[in-house]
Amino acid sequence: MDPVQERSNTLAALQAAVTQTEGSASPRLVPPEGISFGYALRGARDAGSVAAAAGGIRKGAGGSAAASCSFGTGEPVVPVILTIMKFDPAIRSAAILQYSDRALRVFENDLFLECALLDAASSQKGISTMDWGIASCCKEEIPDVIYRRGTTAADSRIILPGEDPADVLNNIIICSNRI
Repeated sequence: MDPVQERSNTLAALQAAVTQTEGSASPRLVPPEGISFGYALRGARDAGSVAAAAGGIRKGAGGSAAASCSFGTGEPVVPVILTIMKFDPAIRSAAILQYSDRALRVFENDLFLECALLDAASSQKGISTMDWGIASCCKEEIPDVIYRRGTTAADSRIILPGEDPADVLNNIIICSNRI
């Protein structure tokens, strides 16, 4: 595929999913900084090859604030996607949501998704906790859900990897309708 066309298609697929997420995500899944949602080009190896919703997807008093998507945003989901792609290049999209026991139960018990705990306590010195944690969860296979229970709500997150933004969006919508 033409590289320009691939960038355009990647951006369009992400923007469509972000727009739907803005209208359907439960406020319970939205972290204070917003949902970090991204989609990488095939074979992405750096942040410039990953598109993300700049500033995250937020819910405000009057609904959600529109997030525009672009490459090289520096969003937290970018290194997550790049790390996951090292283990499975087909998994090119992910979103970072607010953790709750209720949301985890929906993913695990209602949707029967494989969930893996990101254990920050056993991270390696000199390696980003998130990079190490994601890698440790993906050694055997990529789980459907990666979660982190921090000491505070601000440290607790759910990561939903998927092959494309539509896969990730589907899980967000189903969870939003059940929590």
